[in-house]
Amino acid sequence: MKFKDQLKFLRRNMKKNRLRVFMTILATTMGCAFLIVLASVGFGIHKSITDQFLSQQIITEINIHGKEDSRVTDSDIEKIKGMNDVKAVVKRDYVEAAIEASLDDRTSYNTMTITNMEEELKANLKLEKGEIPKSKNEIIVGYDFAKQLLTKKEQEDVEKAAEQPDEQVKEPKGYEGDLIGKTVNIKVTETDDKGEVKNEKKYDLKIVGIGKAPSRDWVTDNQIYVSDHFKDEFKSFINEENSSISAYASNFEKVASVTQALKDQKYQVYSVTEELDQVNLFFNVFKAGLIFVGTVAVLIASIGIFNTMTMAVTERTQEIGIMKALGAEPGTIRKMFLMESAYIGILGSIIGIVISYAISWISNLALPVILASATGTEDAGAIDFTFSYIPLSLVIIAAVISIGVAMVSGVRPAIKATNVNVLAALRREL
Repeated sequence: MKFKDQLKFLRRNMKKNRLRVFMTILATTMGCAFLIVLASVGFGIHKSITDQFLSQQIITEINIHGKEDSRVTDSDIEKIKGMNDVKAVVKRDYVEAAIEASLDDRTSYNTMTITNMEEELKANLKLEKGEIPKSKNEIIVGYDFAKQLLTKKEQEDVEKAAEQPDEQVKEPKGYEGDLIGKTVNIKVTETDDKGEVKNEKKYDLKIVGIGKAPSRDWVTDNQIYVSDHFKDEFKSFINEENSSISAYASNFEKVASVTQALKDQKYQVYSVTEELDQVNLFFNVFKAGLIFVGTVAVLIASIGIFNTMTMAVTERTQEIGIMKALGAEPGTIRKMFLMESAYIGILGSIIGIVISYAISWISNLALPVILASATGTEDAGAIDFTFSYIPLSLVIIAAVISIGVAMVSGVRPAIKATNVNVLAALRREL
């Protein structure tokens, strides 16, 4: 019998009991959809936590805290720069002194970092506005630098609000003009244990860039980034032990290999992959558990497939006998019944996948509204959380399980069909 004829025979037989076949396909659809939707919750939560975690860190950054028995020297930094997949190595020195910035009649108190601007550029330092400094007297300021530039009256209001939190004091807006191109006076003051000034320096520096807004809303960034050309002048204000050294991989996929290479060279390092490994391990186990629970639903649906195929063998006993009498091979008969069970599994899986995507879309649309209502948040769009996420891998896993279970459910009835006695079948007996 040709394959084309087998398909015609399959369609004709399934049309005879449309309601029973429909209910069997429905059971498979529900099982497949349940598996995908249930597991998609695990994938969605995993994706949300991972995305949130990565958004709060520079994902290609590898912090180097020194060697096991010594500090990282300048020669070590040059060697690290030459390693494979290392894009940049940045050493940041933090000025341990009082930093006062003045613009017109406004003043702010800041922190200062001395860094190599060329390496920062290679490391993809993100700016809200402006550009990377190209000369010694150009600087970058933090995103909140302008808000911290206050007049004397505004500073008094801030101090009053801190002392009397119950009173409503209007929050000052700070400097509202464009800072790019402005020259600020920076005063660096070092005091002794008695509070007396022992070292003071002043500089007029031009703002050419403004840093990106911090990913955490509660963080205030009033940092001042100064070129390392000032390092010798600020030497007395710098404690080398508190300096930080960070290497940057060429892309996120290379972070793990660079991290391991640095560890092999006895460096004490930390990167985002260290924590992601733990997160991924937990969620992989969690998702596997959800897939297992979903598979139970598919197995329950397989009972319906087994029943449908068994009934099909019983009802077609005479047809099977006629085919065997005409010379049909047992393998052909077995294949036809397996094709029928596979058809039920495939059709049920396709419909189940479509329904799963619809449920996932509705869930992600409705959940922020529900959470906003429950928490009293006016803007539902501010809740950035993926409750359900269906990757292609989950679709493939669910389809393989559903179709596989359907075919296994049809094996026993298919074998039974090949064992039908021809004479008994022609007498319409089983």
